[in-house]
Amino acid sequence: MSDLFLQLPNPRAATPPVVRLPLGRVMVNAGVITQNDLVHALILQRHIDAPLGEILVSEGLAEPADILQMISRQHNIPVADLLADPPDPALSAMLPSALCLRHRCVPWLRIGDVLLVGTTHPDDFNRLRACLGHQGRRMLPVLVHEQHVRTHISTLYGAELAQKAATRVPTAQSCRNWDPTSPLRKPIAAGILGSVGIALLLAPAWTITIAVLFAFVTLIMSTVLKCAAFLAQITTVSEAAPPANTLSRAPFPLPKVSVLVPLLEEKEITGKLIQRLTRLTYPKSLLEVVLVLEQSDTVTRETIARTDMPSWISVIEVPSANNLTTKPRALNYALDFCRGSIIGVWDAEDAPEPDQIEKIVTRFQDAPANVACLQGVLDYYNARTNWISRCFTIEYATWWRVILPGAAKLGLVIPLGGTTLFFRRAILEQLCGWDAHNVTEDADLGIRLARHGYVTELIPTVTFEEANCRAWPWVKQRSRWLKGFLITWLVHMRAPGALLRDLGLMRFLGVQTLLLATFAQFAFAPLLWSFWLVLAGFDNPVALTLGAPVAAAMVWFFVFSELLNLAISIVAVSRRDHRHLIAYIFTLPFYFPMAALGAYKALKELVVEPFYWDKTQHGISPGQD
Repeated sequence: MSDLFLQLPNPRAATPPVVRLPLGRVMVNAGVITQNDLVHALILQRHIDAPLGEILVSEGLAEPADILQMISRQHNIPVADLLADPPDPALSAMLPSALCLRHRCVPWLRIGDVLLVGTTHPDDFNRLRACLGHQGRRMLPVLVHEQHVRTHISTLYGAELAQKAATRVPTAQSCRNWDPTSPLRKPIAAGILGSVGIALLLAPAWTITIAVLFAFVTLIMSTVLKCAAFLAQITTVSEAAPPANTLSRAPFPLPKVSVLVPLLEEKEITGKLIQRLTRLTYPKSLLEVVLVLEQSDTVTRETIARTDMPSWISVIEVPSANNLTTKPRALNYALDFCRGSIIGVWDAEDAPEPDQIEKIVTRFQDAPANVACLQGVLDYYNARTNWISRCFTIEYATWWRVILPGAAKLGLVIPLGGTTLFFRRAILEQLCGWDAHNVTEDADLGIRLARHGYVTELIPTVTFEEANCRAWPWVKQRSRWLKGFLITWLVHMRAPGALLRDLGLMRFLGVQTLLLATFAQFAFAPLLWSFWLVLAGFDNPVALTLGAPVAAAMVWFFVFSELLNLAISIVAVSRRDHRHLIAYIFTLPFYFPMAALGAYKALKELVVEPFYWDKTQHGISPGQD
């Protein structure tokens, strides 16, 4: 380290050189690259807005260490190794974490009254210095590896940033102020169950009738929405998908895109994930894929350590905080470390189409400014594994290829999926990211976007996932989704009048249907299934209380809704890739009872552990190689 001190200039006397060779010429002169390599990189730079060094690294023409050494030679700034000589933790008080994140710098060493700041590029340091005014005059730069800056920002400011990630969304828009340890939660729930039991003893027919009426009302809501969305989808001509090779015709500077991939205890999936991501055709100098894992997740860390990763894939570890381990908290933490103006989210098992990013950036370029989010289509690559995976694929095809596109055409609020989401970063930060305590943070964010006047569009690009193909893991996953729907509904219905004003009547009713009615349809499904018994000649309590004509009308509407579901599913799987599933559509009545179990599990967890994240295990089925 003494040699480094001798090279440091006097901050008062230092003046920039009058003439500084371009980085490319410095590298050619040093023999790091050839003249042909430089010409190739400069030609690429005409079409993509990326630093020359990043282009050279992404093209495999230079190593990151080479770029750092050449920038050091170009600017006469020393290089430091933050792994060998880590920053003093006490220096965290010298610079705010927000400035370190914004300018990719970290305080490294203090010599007298001079602070040495680790930076990845002199321009970043100069911007930091300008922000600090007089204080910036007593700072000098040292060049360090970008991943080391991220690592040591986490080391110095991790606790602060983790707390911020957990509380990023304002309390009024979050569920975090719920107290799962409150002594009143269980007694209130027991009181409600006891009241229902007493009602069943005293007036069984009317108690069942009231429950059936509620289930029937939610059935009407769901059926009307499905019917309207189905008609909108099959009667409206969809926009043609953009050409696969949008990059070659893009008449605009391509933006930096950062995609977050949260991982948790992923022993099987990581290597395959990286293999799939390498097929992406977007310029790697403009692509930043960030693998986000919990600091305590030794399983995934050891797996990644054994995996050879390209320079455009990096890792961020999220410090533990308050026993909260959720995907949205991890996304919030990693967001501040990203460099892209577009932020995407993929899941660990995802296999996106190779040209997906091109389609995303092209649509954002052409879309109105209020289009804040683009949602891709989700599908499964293991549909043939077993009966559950086949039914799950039918369900996904119905949702993503018919219901959701139809709802979008009707102008309804789109509850986002958890993956293949892409946001304009400025808007995502304006809305304070994700609610770290909501187990369906995607649905919640979709509603918050709509309430602030922003639009979510569906875009014709497909990401393939792994269908959950085992019964109990399927129930656990569905229970988390249903619990999250309830939580999201409860949060936004704190002030129903405000929600109605923000969304308007039709979209307000759409939210009631997509969240409350969806949960109720699964939770009260056994009551609706009792209508099949009427068709078999048995009596229904509704006939005893409200009369046979009312019961008959309800039965026939139920039959109509079931036939509508079959018709929608047949249309959804009528494409060539899914036609083999048509015969399995008629087995769906035996598939959805699992969701009823998930609804009851969700109700129990809503009372005792609302923030518990029931993780879905990946890597069970053969992946898409």
